[in-house]
Amino acid sequence: MSSFPGPAVTPEPIFDALNAFQLTAAMKTAIEIDLFTGIAEGKTTPAALAVHCQAAERGVRILCDYLTVQGFLTKTDGHYGLTPTAATFLDRRSPAFIGSISRFLASAETLDIFKDLTPVVRNGGAVFQPGGTMAPEDPMWVEFARSMAPLFVVPSDKLAVLVGADEGKKWKVLDIAAGHGLYGLAIARHNPNAEIFPVDWAAVLEVARENAEKFGVADRFHPIPGSAFDVDFGEGYDVVLVTNFAHHFDPLTIEKLARKVHAALRPGGTAVLLEFIPNEDRISPPAPAKFSMIMLGNTPSGDAYTFSEYQRMLGNAGFHSLELHPLPPTFFRVILARK
Repeated sequence: MSSFPGPAVTPEPIFDALNAFQLTAAMKTAIEIDLFTGIAEGKTTPAALAVHCQAAERGVRILCDYLTVQGFLTKTDGHYGLTPTAATFLDRRSPAFIGSISRFLASAETLDIFKDLTPVVRNGGAVFQPGGTMAPEDPMWVEFARSMAPLFVVPSDKLAVLVGADEGKKWKVLDIAAGHGLYGLAIARHNPNAEIFPVDWAAVLEVARENAEKFGVADRFHPIPGSAFDVDFGEGYDVVLVTNFAHHFDPLTIEKLARKVHAALRPGGTAVLLEFIPNEDRISPPAPAKFSMIMLGNTPSGDAYTFSEYQRMLGNAGFHSLELHPLPPTFFRVILARK
C-alpha cells in the first residue's frame, strides 16, 4: 500500500510558502523598472516592455508571466494587461499609486530581520538589534515617512471624517508619532479651525512639515520634536491621535503612554487609536491577524492587540466609553476613547 497521500492533498502550498520571498523580489523589481506603468501606457509585449524597462526581453517575459500567475497581470495572445488592483495602485500615473512602499517594506534592512526567524521565535521578540526598530532617532523612520505616506492617504481622510473634523470646531490636536503627518494634516484640511501638534523625532517631523506645506496648512502645524514618552505634550487637547504606534510596545508600556495621553486631554476629549486590530480569535481578518508577525520580528514585545486588550489597557489609564469602528475600504480599525 502506498503511503503517499491522495490527490486532494498536495505539497504545493508548502513549496509556494518556502518560495514566497520570490514574490517580494518580483514586486520590488517590477516597481523599480516601472513595469506596471509601461503596460498601462500600451507597451504590452515582452519586446516593447524590454525597451521601456531597459531590461532583457527574456527577463521581462519571465517576470510578467510570474506576476500573471500571482494575480497582478493578465495575459492574452502574448499581450500583458493590468488587473484592477495593479491598475489602481501600481501605475505611476494613478492618483492612488503606492509603489513607493516597496522602498520600506522590501528594503534590505527590513528583509534582513526575517532571514533567520528561528531565534526571534525562541526569544519571543527582536534579537538582531538593540530595541528592534525602536532605537532613538533610527533613520529608517524617515524613510518610512517618505515612502509609506501614499498608503495612508485614504485612511487619514476617512479618519478625519469619522472623528467629525468637518464640523469645524476649534480643535487643538496632538498627533503622536506623527511620521508623515497625514492623519493630523487630514484633520487640518477638513477643519480650518484645527491646530495640529505633531510629535516625532526631529528628522521625521521635517517630512511632516513638507507635507503640511504641500497641503497648505503649515501655519497650523506646531511640531514637538522628541520621544512621545519623554516630551511634554502640554494640555487642553480636544483630540489626541495615536496611529499605528501602540502595536510596537507591550501592554504596560501602552498603559504608560495612555495615562500621559489622558492627562493631555481636556475633560470630554477623545483619544483616537488607529491600529491593526484582529478579532478575538487572532486569526481574522487576515491583514490585522498577520501583522503580529511583523511585530515579532521588528520589536522586543510589540503585537497586534485585540479590542478587548485595548479596552483593558485604556480602561486602566482612565478612559471610558470605548468604541470600535471599521475604516473601510482599509484594513485598519479605529478606537475612540473618551476622557
